[in-house]
Amino acid sequence: MTEMLQVDIRDEIAIVILNRPEAMNALSAQLRAALCESLIRLDHDPAIRAIILSGAGERAFSAGLDLKELLDNPEAMAAIVSRGSSDNLGEVFAGMATPVIGAVNGLAITGGFELALCCDLLIASTNAFFADTHAAVGALPAWGLSQRLSRLIGPYRAKQLSLTAAKIDVGKAHEWGIVAEVVEPDILMPRAIELALQIANLDASMVVRYKHMIDTGYSIPLTDALVLESEIAEASSVNFIANASK
Repeated sequence: MTEMLQVDIRDEIAIVILNRPEAMNALSAQLRAALCESLIRLDHDPAIRAIILSGAGERAFSAGLDLKELLDNPEAMAAIVSRGSSDNLGEVFAGMATPVIGAVNGLAITGGFELALCCDLLIASTNAFFADTHAAVGALPAWGLSQRLSRLIGPYRAKQLSLTAAKIDVGKAHEWGIVAEVVEPDILMPRAIELALQIANLDASMVVRYKHMIDTGYSIPLTDALVLESEIAEASSVNFIANASK
């Protein structure tokens, strides 16, 4: 495992740390590859029930793609944004069954903001802030930010953020519903672990099915989502009755 990515397994929880604090945890090619590989491996490990993703230090969760590296190799952008590419972090997250808790310890900008929004739930320290600077750097998002953010906070607020490249502090992010909780920096990881343990203590198959139900339903119209819920619940009730009768 590259030193750029630290993975700490604690019983049923995996803590994944982006470890380039000197570069504000920018997502270099090496770090992206390590992160994609680790997330896929952890997701396929039945012993891992929840994953926590955070950044090293208190300054940055992630500043997004390593722009200096991309300027030296602009062809690499194609793999980053292409559907079906092993370098597309958005697709990696979309294919995961294991819940991921984003513990945003500092700035989350552009690709770092996208990475945070890929997580299933977000908590943040008082040091955190968010900004979508895609328009400023001349690259469009491809890991889901343009679609997730508007669904999360509404199209008008999303346009305000994305079309101005302005940053918002953690208080505003909490008010708008981007993050679920705001805690002091020294409480961030303990709180993330507490949430992960709460997930791990539930029935594993139920957590996977419920996450799938929410994620799938959120991407389709409400009327279709209600049918989906009913169908999944009906199928699940068969197993519940069978297990209860044993």
